[in-house]
Amino acid sequence: MSIPKTIRLVDGEKGNLIQITSLNLDGVMRRRLLDLGFVAGAIVEVIRKSPLGDPIAYRVSQTTIALRKEESSRIEGVLMTDGE
Repeated sequence: MSIPKTIRLVDGEKGNLIQITSLNLDGVMRRRLLDLGFVAGAIVEVIRKSPLGDPIAYRVSQTTIALRKEESSRIEGVLMTDGE
C-alpha cells in the first residue's frame, strides 16, 4: 500500500487529480472558493497552466476556474493520479 502524496494545488501538473484536504485561506476568498466547490474531499483536476505559470485553470464540480498562485498555493490535497 502506497502512502498518499500531499501537494499544494499550485504544484500540480496538467492532468493531475487532487483531492482537497485543507484550505488555508481566510475571509472573503475562503468563502468564495468554498461556494465554488473547493471543499475538503472535492476532486480537483489541473486543466491548464498559463505560459508564465500564473494563473492556473482547475476543474472542480464540473466548473473550470482560474486561480492565481497566491490562492492555489494555500490549498492542499492528496495526489490521486499523475497527469498525462
